Amino acid sequence: QVQLVESGGGLVQAGGSLRLSCAASGSIFSINGMGWYRQAPGQQRELVARFTIGGNTRYGDSVKGRFTISGDNGKKMVYLQMNSLTPADTAVYYCNFPRIGYDYWGQGAQVTVTS
Repeated sequence: QVQLVESGGGLVQAGGSLRLSCAASGSIFSINGMGWYRQAPGQQRELVARFTIGGNTRYGDSVKGRFTISGDNGKKMVYLQMNSLTPADTAVYYCNFPRIGYDYWGQGAQVTVTS
């Protein structure tokens, strides 16, 4: 079993910054493969940023150059630093841990960006 708990969401003005944290516990030996997705109302869940299995990073096109994913393997923590936020970034952000045949998700953190 795996548990993921997000924190750090909130309300911010356009141009501002937020940092999300994801605390992972349970049967996790590495944060490789973990990442962040988001879902805005009426839209599909989309990739924001993630670590590849090899430990590299991948970003969604809309956040490249503004968001940065980082992590601490020893603490089983994954972070998402979000800069230059715009109202289009408003969504629920979910931490994800993929396993073959199953994806674990956190409860989500609301991020609201006002203009």
